[in-house]
Amino acid sequence: MIVWVVGLAVPVTASYIICAVITAPALINLGVPAFAAHMFIFYYAVLSEVSPPTALSPFAAAAICKGNPYKTTLQSWKYVAPAILVPFMFVLDKSGSALLLMGSTKALANADWMQIAWVSFTAAAGVIALAGGLQGWFLAKTNVIERWVLILSGVCLAYPSNYSDIAGFAGFTLVVLMQFIRNKKSAGAAA
Repeated sequence: MIVWVVGLAVPVTASYIICAVITAPALINLGVPAFAAHMFIFYYAVLSEVSPPTALSPFAAAAICKGNPYKTTLQSWKYVAPAILVPFMFVLDKSGSALLLMGSTKALANADWMQIAWVSFTAAAGVIALAGGLQGWFLAKTNVIERWVLILSGVCLAYPSNYSDIAGFAGFTLVVLMQFIRNKKSAGAAA
């Protein structure tokens, strides 16, 4: 919240510098590795450009294309919403720092590459599931149940834990199968 509030008034670089002094020490004291804390702050400083109420980037884009700035802001939030979870992947669990490739070349030399691959894969699947749920379209147009299952699966896959990964992949697979069967039936009916 601090990074978003600071980002409302100042550009990205200034927002990062201010929040690196204010927020990073608090995150580090909570046990977050320093590189993950700073990446978390930088990521949210960048996202503050599309955050209401100022939403500088969507308002500028709307002015260029002579569109409605509020509709443009809401549309940009639809596309940015999955990215809002990514920084939390860095800091929620120690395995989340694998997304940042462990923070140093020395740590990377001793890294568990299978863990890095698995965390990266589940993070990507979580963002895909969340994007599909928020957009209302995956393999085909989603219904209300599929949308909620995709959103919940995306959130589960974003949290680096074996239990949440199992729940996330179960929901994700269920929606993929439902949509595949529905597409198969509609293709058969059209033929």
